[in-house]
Amino acid sequence: MSTVGNNIKFFRKQKGMSIRELAIKARIGTQTVTKYETGEQIPDTSTIMKISTVLDIPASELLEHVEPNMSGIDQELESLINELGIKKTKLILRRAKEFTEEDFLHVMHMLEKIKKT
Repeated sequence: MSTVGNNIKFFRKQKGMSIRELAIKARIGTQTVTKYETGEQIPDTSTIMKISTVLDIPASELLEHVEPNMSGIDQELESLINELGIKKTKLILRRAKEFTEEDFLHVMHMLEKIKKT
């Protein structure tokens, strides 16, 4: 199975979607989705964009090698949680979900300035 196929299947299941539901929302055939997930076929760029939009993830996530652990969290995220601690991670994420994209970019810019001083 291809990395892209594995990722499509992983993120589809993570969103609780059936193959049929993903196919309908992305406007592709169910057999096509199955072929992508089994590695029989690799989607073109425009199809990757459609699928990533339906799954609400960046297209790069479908192209990267993602190795989820038993809890379904990718290893980098689990490592960051362990490094920061659960309490601090929850605090940061609770605040972050209230931010707009613009707020988030502003905060990231401010953090970069603080880091440089």
